[in-house]
Amino acid sequence: MKIKCLIIDDEPLAINVIKSYIEQIEDLELVNTFSNSIEGLNFLKNNTIDVIFLDINMPVLDGINFIKSLENPPLLIITSAYDQFAIETYELDVLDYLVKPIEFPRLMKAVNKINKRLNNASKLPQENSKENPFIFVKIDKKKMKKIFLNEILVIESLKDYLKISTTSGKFIIHSTLSDFTSLLPERDFIRIHRSYTIAIDKIDAVEGNSIEIEGLRYVIGRSYIDEVKQKILNSSI
Repeated sequence: MKIKCLIIDDEPLAINVIKSYIEQIEDLELVNTFSNSIEGLNFLKNNTIDVIFLDINMPVLDGINFIKSLENPPLLIITSAYDQFAIETYELDVLDYLVKPIEFPRLMKAVNKINKRLNNASKLPQENSKENPFIFVKIDKKKMKKIFLNEILVIESLKDYLKISTTSGKFIIHSTLSDFTSLLPERDFIRIHRSYTIAIDKIDAVEGNSIEIEGLRYVIGRSYIDEVKQKILNSSI
């Protein structure tokens, strides 16, 4: 099922940029766009949306007051030319804050947050869901790769890059280990070293200060070892 998106922005160029990005992501569906928030409010009365890409500075009703007027808001991604509203909007439970001009990789980071939030929400009441949680990663200048979370084995830091080892292959992406790990479900993944994050259910053995996955050993960092062993024990049957 695709993620239904709405864009509310009084700048036609900004709408077109985000629209072009959404059209490149197969799991997103752009339902409608509006140049003012009043039209957006009227649309939401009779339509269900998963996420809104919302500008702040708009006539009549600005983005902040628009959010405050929603009784059951969908996920909210702010798209603004100004960063001074960031703290105020995060207090309103905004998922992400994108500062214009928005580059495609930055929007993809927001999309991954959307996927994580929706996947976590859907897993709580329905563990038997047939849909596999996934994340998109940029593996070259033009290609976004969908990686299913249940296929990830190990994420290894290579300075400014990461090597993601999965059951279906290995991929190199431009990211930090901290940023990427923050996008993963905490109950399924754990950072064991400044250079490694691993999938808990892929651990084959734990011996001393090392973990074995698929025949390879990974050292647990001294500052991580207590937390790692406790989490592994808690995940055991």
